[in-house]
Amino acid sequence: MLENYFLQYGLLAIFGIVAVIVPTGMLLISWIASKVGVRPNNPTQVKSEAYECGVETIGGRWNQFHFRYYMYAILFVIFDVEVVFLYPWATKFLKLETFALIEMGIFILILLVGLIYAWRKKDLEWKRG
Repeated sequence: MLENYFLQYGLLAIFGIVAVIVPTGMLLISWIASKVGVRPNNPTQVKSEAYECGVETIGGRWNQFHFRYYMYAILFVIFDVEVVFLYPWATKFLKLETFALIEMGIFILILLVGLIYAWRKKDLEWKRG
């Protein structure tokens, strides 16, 4: 029993070592390839410019965005992650009992309260400015 316990930690240690060696090795190989001359290094003005979705940037490299963009991003992440919790429940729906249905109803109710709160605070409206 104790041997199996240490075997699991040994596998975890091997995984950790591989997780460190592989990216470090890739960076080291890339660095060596650039020093030897295998990897090309041809910087130009065009390659040094900031690039975003195929559109030329307006202004400098450091632009400050309005807070509303971050609010949309946070709301999207919150509701998107919450929907991910619905998928395992939906796949096992026929095998679940009444308690699971009540529990998911409360979960969706909490989501709806958050959505209504954001809606009433007018955080979901797109305003220019």
